[in-house]
Amino acid sequence: MKEFSRTQRISEQIQRELASIIHKEINTKTFGMITISGVDVSPDLKQAKIYVTVLAGDEKTTVKYLNNEMKGRLRHGLSQRLTTRTTPQLYFIHDGSIEYGTRLSALIESVKPEEEK
Repeated sequence: MKEFSRTQRISEQIQRELASIIHKEINTKTFGMITISGVDVSPDLKQAKIYVTVLAGDEKTTVKYLNNEMKGRLRHGLSQRLTTRTTPQLYFIHDGSIEYGTRLSALIESVKPEEEK
């Protein structure tokens, strides 16, 4: 059985904790439902890329809001929950994989022969 690296464990903890903080701090009526789809932490634990998807909201506006207005508050909340000496700088990035998958499925569906539809 392969053990998880420290950065993987911290990435998973950051994902859980940030999801909880965002759920409490951000109004879903204004920005839609924000889901953290992944976290990549640098090996030195100083930076973290947070991949988010947004349902029923504008992705660009939400990611801009997270990176500008909420970054400090979210990092502070995260620092109180992590057991690490330092809290990484947070960089929020829109995760377009869900939209890409949906678009790809629609394309595949559109080229199926008529008898299979």
